[in-house]
Amino acid sequence: MIETLADAYTLFTGWLFEAWLQPALYALGLMDWADEAFEWMDFVIFGAIQVLVVMAVCLPLERWRPVERWESRRRVWTDVTYTLLVRLGILPMLGFVLFFAASARIEGWIADSGFVPPTLETFLPFLREAPLLALLFYIVVLDFAEYWRHRFQHMFGWWWALHSIHHAQTQMTFWTDDRNHVLDDAIAAAWFGIIAVLIGVPPGQFPVILMVLRLAESLSHANVRLDFGWLGERLVVSPRFHRLHHGLLSAGGTGKNYGVLLPVWDWIFGTADFRRDHYPRTGDPSAPRAYVEGGWLRQQAAGLREVWRALRGRRA
Repeated sequence: MIETLADAYTLFTGWLFEAWLQPALYALGLMDWADEAFEWMDFVIFGAIQVLVVMAVCLPLERWRPVERWESRRRVWTDVTYTLLVRLGILPMLGFVLFFAASARIEGWIADSGFVPPTLETFLPFLREAPLLALLFYIVVLDFAEYWRHRFQHMFGWWWALHSIHHAQTQMTFWTDDRNHVLDDAIAAAWFGIIAVLIGVPPGQFPVILMVLRLAESLSHANVRLDFGWLGERLVVSPRFHRLHHGLLSAGGTGKNYGVLLPVWDWIFGTADFRRDHYPRTGDPSAPRAYVEGGWLRQQAAGLREVWRALRGRRA
């Protein structure tokens, strides 16, 4: 099934490039940039698919049983801006500019040296014959890595200065998942990508893993009164479980419920809070005013100031 979806996606992007983008490049005399343009188009299409899937799942839920209703949704629209810029623009640009050249050099060095880095399938050979099982293993390993990245965001002062933008939202919805500083997103992309390469995630499975974790994260931020029951809450992160992480009293290093997809990591490392029927107000009381009320540009500028102050030891 995964291969079928991957083939269909490849056919669609190939048709779109040949029918629309390539003629435009030819007319503008930019055919020397054809390869780069195709990569960019691929980023944009996959980002648009992610947004549409998340909206299809989360919008009906938020309308069904919202935790909060607001007279003005201006702050929510700021998060919509984040999502559109991240999924359709800024993050792909950062990924291309910062990592494309570096990854090409690293891959060339590995090929020239003859070194074959060990992967997850090296240690678990039976995964080579079971692609679906391998996919589950990759998701579990990457989810474990995301748990620790999330904890580090709360542990280190300079990182929290950036991540606080995410926690400052007092009108949390599924759009809030993408409410991050550009530097924080760049670190997250590098973290996730490097670990995926190290454990040997196949190119065809990488988009599927991204989609699963993206949907899980967006759903966990949804403004919906929803839990998965006593057992389900311990198997998959729910909107209620993650809302406790965003509660007013959970900001900074004292937080709970860091898991992205699986609560088992919080359970193992003592950071789980399984209280039922508790949906606290969200926000970070210590956040700068710009983090709460500002638009995208104002929040990004404030983030740079705050991380600089944190690095110099001047941030409260």
